[in-house]
Parts: sequence; structure tokens; C-alpha cells
Amino acid sequence: MKTLYLIRHAKAEDHGLLKNDYNRNIISKGKERAIRIANELATQLKIDSNTLVISSSANRAKQTADIFCEILGYPLADIQETKEIYEAHFIDILRIINGMPNKVDKLLVFGHNPGLSNLTNYLSHAEVDLATSNVAILTLPDNFNFSELAGGTATLLNTIQ
Repeated sequence: MKTLYLIRHAKAEDHGLLKNDYNRNIISKGKERAIRIANELATQLKIDSNTLVISSSANRAKQTADIFCEILGYPLADIQETKEIYEAHFIDILRIINGMPNKVDKLLVFGHNPGLSNLTNYLSHAEVDLATSNVAILTLPDNFNFSELAGGTATLLNTIQ
């Protein structure tokens, strides 16, 4: 069974005139929460050769992915970064997920709201609003590949808050 982990970036610096949104970094409170949630996820997720991590290339998302991957034991050099997740509509994020190879069984996607919450709700018909560092864990039906993932086809197994 395939599992999708949608993870919102950790709490970041406030918006300001001195730094554009894309370059905002996570703050210490965000890092602490990300570490706590990543440790909880580590009790439920075992990384293997069929695991893939994709992250928005925005600073705060990549920094969150790095924290989670260090704790989970996923090689930081193997994180696939894409700007396409930054400020993306949930359908655009789904398009990226639909392009995953069939060998991928566990997919972790680090990104932003509202895209990730909307995607969770679209895929599972749940009502979730992911706060910073929250993880939505969705399972696909037996014998489903990520290429077949569409509205209402996933089950929301859990959220880690």
C-alpha cells in the first residue's frame, strides 16, 4: 500500500519588506516544533529504498525537510527540490505527485498552505487545516500508484500535530 505524507513547513519569520517571502527562514520555535513532530513521525515511518522526499525550494520548506530527513534517516542529498510547489494550487501539487515512479511506496512532500491542506481535503474528502510542521498521512487503495491519485481516492489515516 502506498502512503503519502503532506508536511507543511515549520513556523517562519514574519513577512517583511527586507526579505521576500520565498527567502523567509524558520524560527527557533518552528525548529523545536518540527523536531518534536519529526520524532513522532519517526515512530510510524521507516525509510527504505522506495521512499522519496520532495520539497518546495523555498527556504522554510527546505529547512523543514532537512530537519525531518535528519531525524528520519533520509539522505539530505536525495531530497528533490522544486519551485513548482511554492505558492502552488493543490492541483499543481497533485500533478507533481501523479508523476512519481511506480516503485515509490512512501512519498513525503514538504510545502505550503493553502495548497497542502486543500490537497489533503480534496484527496480524502476530510476537513483538515494543517498548521506549521503538521503532517497529513494519507493511504492509497491497494494496488494504486501515485499516478492514479485523484479526488476522493485516498484515506486520511492520521494527522500529526
